Amino acid sequence: MKKMIIHSVPIVVSFTGLEIFCHTLNPIMVRGPEFLKFYVIMLLGFSISVFCLKLFRENRSTVSLYFMLFIFILGVVKLIRGLSIDRPVGILFSILVVEIIAFMMFMSADFKHKIKPKNNH
Repeated sequence: MKKMIIHSVPIVVSFTGLEIFCHTLNPIMVRGPEFLKFYVIMLLGFSISVFCLKLFRENRSTVSLYFMLFIFILGVVKLIRGLSIDRPVGILFSILVVEIIAFMMFMSADFKHKIKPKNNH
């Protein structure tokens, strides 16, 4: 439960900022620069929440994975929408590439902990 609350804080903060500054709760309909601000706030907040969990000595969990996937899918949907209406999406594409690299690092670290060599002694 603690993990869900910690990861929910950046989501709530970014959606609250979206409502205050753009007067909407639909990030897909927001124009480019405003969406990028919203998206970067959400990503940075999620990264900070992962570091907070490390401070509390909590393990990575499926909750962290689901939040990471939610943020990534939101970016991919916005990327597809931007491509379909012929808008420049280079910065969002770059952010998504970095996010894929971070996701792969997250998963590789998770697999290293799950796969332990067995001692036959």
